[in-house]
Amino acid sequence: MIHPKKWRETEDPFKLPYSNFKLKEIIGYPHAGNDVFQAKGVYNGRCVEVYIKVARQRGADIKNEIDTINAINCPLAPQIIDHDDRKEQFVVTLAKEGERMSTIVGDNTDLESLDYMYEYGRTLAQTHGLQGKFHEVKDRVFFHIPDIRHFEDLNLMFVYKYLTENRPKEIHKCFCHGDFHYANILWKNGHMSAILDFELSGLGNREFDIAWALILRPGQKFLSTTRELELFMEGYCSAGFCDFEYVKYYMVLIYSYFYKFGGGTPGYCEYVDSVFRNYC
Repeated sequence: MIHPKKWRETEDPFKLPYSNFKLKEIIGYPHAGNDVFQAKGVYNGRCVEVYIKVARQRGADIKNEIDTINAINCPLAPQIIDHDDRKEQFVVTLAKEGERMSTIVGDNTDLESLDYMYEYGRTLAQTHGLQGKFHEVKDRVFFHIPDIRHFEDLNLMFVYKYLTENRPKEIHKCFCHGDFHYANILWKNGHMSAILDFELSGLGNREFDIAWALILRPGQKFLSTTRELELFMEGYCSAGFCDFEYVKYYMVLIYSYFYKFGGGTPGYCEYVDSVFRNYC
């Protein structure tokens, strides 16, 4: 496996105040908002592979991730083996086996992704069914309609009209992962083997969480066909319930931001335009 090389200056992971873990070697530098290190070290007398996450970006919530993973007792969540006393600076988790779907399907020329969509949706529904006492999810810019000038500049006033006139009448609250998409999910032998990154988790908007999982990111090679979305929703509805009209609304809302983010990716804006035309 090829591990990401160092791509920016980071916190020195060898200087962190570990209690249960002894760092021996950094083997990769995954791209993330916070400083994340793929590493090897010693835990309970044995050599283990781990991921070390160190708070870097504004709004990082290491404590929420630690508290959530400990509360939900989800076998797909990583096992926490160390963190700082205040749960604010860093967390160390045992590495889970598996690969991201982007690696598995590559260019997805034969729609290999179809084999994963049902379980992808079903697992999100099962995650939404987790019970416990959770804080409200933190507010995010994607929850809100951009200013009208955003749409005027992009010549998307029909999207603004749709968003302002079709706001969902209610919010269906449940436990939400907050960032459930392919980069935070691992697969092994055709099945989901891990759900990563619970920083944004909490009590939130079910249909928005589904929409966030269904959005085609710039450069992504799957979730661009109707059949993929249908299989995802079939899987979701096998273990939960949602209002798909609300899901589509939030997809349009999120795409109104991603339209601008993906402007440099060939064909991306054209794809999002087609979503707007179909849903608005």
